[in-house]
Amino acid sequence: MKKLTLIFVITAAIALPFCKTSKKASGSKVTYDASIQPLVMNNCSPCHFPPKGNKKPLDNYDSVKVEISDIIERIKKTPGDKGFMPFKHDKLSDSTINVFVKWQKDGMPK
Repeated sequence: MKKLTLIFVITAAIALPFCKTSKKASGSKVTYDASIQPLVMNNCSPCHFPPKGNKKPLDNYDSVKVEISDIIERIKKTPGDKGFMPFKHDKLSDSTINVFVKWQKDGMPK
């Protein structure tokens, strides 16, 4: 029994460093196509997606990439603050805001 336990411990010690963890998964890059575009479509339409009136268009990668600093600044504001977005809606969750921040930090991959 002691031999079996020792073999198990040694095998686990060798194998565990090669296992993928959720921490590594959360460290994966955020892309426009997979993460940002759906968030913009769900939270910025119908005013910015498709563009309506004098609103800045956020209906494509290049538009969002150019405006990302302003987008992050506005979605971090509190409802009632001048420039808060999404206008007339609840504040986005911290996890949603962090997706935009991470995308910017990752270099805004398509």
